[in-house]
Amino acid sequence: MKKPVLLVIAVVVVVASLWGWKRATHPAENRLVTDRVWIDHIPRNDRDTVRVFAAVNERAVGLFQTTSAWRGGFEAFRFEASGGELRLLFPQTGDRETLRAKARRCNEGGMDFCLELDGASRGVKRYYSREGWEIRGDHDLDAIARQLDAVRAQLAE
Repeated sequence: MKKPVLLVIAVVVVVASLWGWKRATHPAENRLVTDRVWIDHIPRNDRDTVRVFAAVNERAVGLFQTTSAWRGGFEAFRFEASGGELRLLFPQTGDRETLRAKARRCNEGGMDFCLELDGASRGVKRYYSREGWEIRGDHDLDAIARQLDAVRAQLAE
């Protein structure tokens, strides 16, 4: 059950490290949307497919991912944020789209945050996250290990 989320964090960190794109300006309403791992549900078993969304503010890149412990795929994007909107560019295909993102604190299904995405052709419309699933700007190996440990501990509860 824990492997999909751990794989997601690893992919997010790799994507963020690969691209050194210029940081976009993000107003206060986007702070909860970015720099956090979002999933559509907690996996029920190692074959349960989970959909993931993450946008890394430091590099202005993100991804949509569909994964289980055994199989997965992702599509990365560059983004700019303005107000409650994210303007995405998918470099592989050249596709562009604008999402309206609304994140808030919630208490649903054992999660601490809820995210609604409107206008996305990929992923799902609703995602969830927990305290401790933040993606920090310090992408050294010790920081990554701490993030993975925090997610692992929360999923074990």
